[in-house]
Amino acid sequence: MFTPEEAQKLLDGTGVHSRRVLPHHLCASDMCLAATEALLSDLGWQGADVDILIFVSQDADYPLPATACVLQRRLGMAETAAVFDVSLGCSGFIYGAWLASTLLAASNGRRALVLCGDTSTRHLVPGDRSTLPLFGDAGVAVAFEKAEGAGPMVFDVGSDGSGASHILVKAGGRRVPTIPEDQPWPEEERQQLFKDARLKLDGAAVFAFTLKVVPRLVRETLETAGLALDQVDHFVMHQANKFILEHLRKKASIPPEKYLIDMHDFGNTSSASVPLAICHRLSGELSTGTRKMFLAGFGVGWSWGALVADVGPIVPPRIVEIADDFAPLELK
Repeated sequence: MFTPEEAQKLLDGTGVHSRRVLPHHLCASDMCLAATEALLSDLGWQGADVDILIFVSQDADYPLPATACVLQRRLGMAETAAVFDVSLGCSGFIYGAWLASTLLAASNGRRALVLCGDTSTRHLVPGDRSTLPLFGDAGVAVAFEKAEGAGPMVFDVGSDGSGASHILVKAGGRRVPTIPEDQPWPEEERQQLFKDARLKLDGAAVFAFTLKVVPRLVRETLETAGLALDQVDHFVMHQANKFILEHLRKKASIPPEKYLIDMHDFGNTSSASVPLAICHRLSGELSTGTRKMFLAGFGVGWSWGALVADVGPIVPPRIVEIADDFAPLELK
């Protein structure tokens, strides 16, 4: 599809060398399940030890039931556990962490799991050279545990629905269904639905939104936390693309040595990108000491969120590559 010269130009602009594409018989929940099973094993937890499960994805297994309910059964969680889905993309991990920490603080629960995953490659138009090289599939699992004496977690979230049309999959929900009510559609309508069921992305609008909102988000979240830029060890943003991330870093005046760009091996993985970048690049540091982290997600919606917290020492996070014959999380 690309000449060597074109491929190098794409790599220089997007930062993406390779990506993962999930086999079609598997779903985002299957990636999250594999990540969760590995995480529980590493932590020495059982499913019954988890009080809250939040599944953050724009790619639910079914219109109903909630995918979190299917995961709850597969993981052997107690019937007293609270489980639910959240439909968010680029900001999804921050929102999931905010919900988990809030629910733990306001309940008798001690442990929570936030699972984030999307099969972004399935939303792309075949042959679309602007999006196919950028997006990859991934699922992550992050554990939260209530602990005496733990430091604060500072959150800042927001949204602006005026940008909802700039990152859009129009067809597939109730507003524009892809299932005929009584008879098949004419060929022309079917072709239009095929296009409307794929990703529409306005790159210029995404760029303008990011540079307008995120530097302010960095500044205001740090002010709330009572921190200066140089007091943060690592800034990990949603891995949108290298071009946007570099411009964002400069506008927010973040030192390059504190700023993580990790697009090379996985591409843009939507809600999974922040935890995935941490697992891939910071596992060693976080397993041996405490780091002050600034995490942020921003994009589809428009929606955004930031989190400042001390992280570590923790069990070394690791990346799991699932096999094509992984047993899917399906209902019979």
